[in-house]
Amino acid sequence: VQLQASGGGSAQAGDSLRLSCVASGRTFGGLCMGWFRRAPGKEREFVAAVPCRGGAIEYAESVKGRFSISRDNTKTSVHLQMNRLKPEDTGVYYCTADPPGSVFSRIPIRWNYWGQGTLVTVSS
Repeated sequence: VQLQASGGGSAQAGDSLRLSCVASGRTFGGLCMGWFRRAPGKEREFVAAVPCRGGAIEYAESVKGRFSISRDNTKTSVHLQMNRLKPEDTGVYYCTADPPGSVFSRIPIRWNYWGQGTLVTVSS
């Protein structure tokens, strides 16, 4: 599985950005997909995901109410709408994916496939 992310860039606090990620290669007829981010000097952290086994979409507490994740019907692309951006949202955002049936996790090493990352910079 190859993941190609796009949509990063620079924004002012309060602005919006939309990230997209498209999967190609062996997509298993549909993937679990999500986003992590790495802020400068910090570990990679969970942002949002559409779980494989149904259930509610998962968000990090820090982005709830501001970010919205969606996945297309083919389950091979995912989007992250980021509203009311804050300087602390700055970081490299990584698209991630797992085969169908995988158990959801907020731990990065539990995900199998990763995109190259796209930089988001939010200034105050």
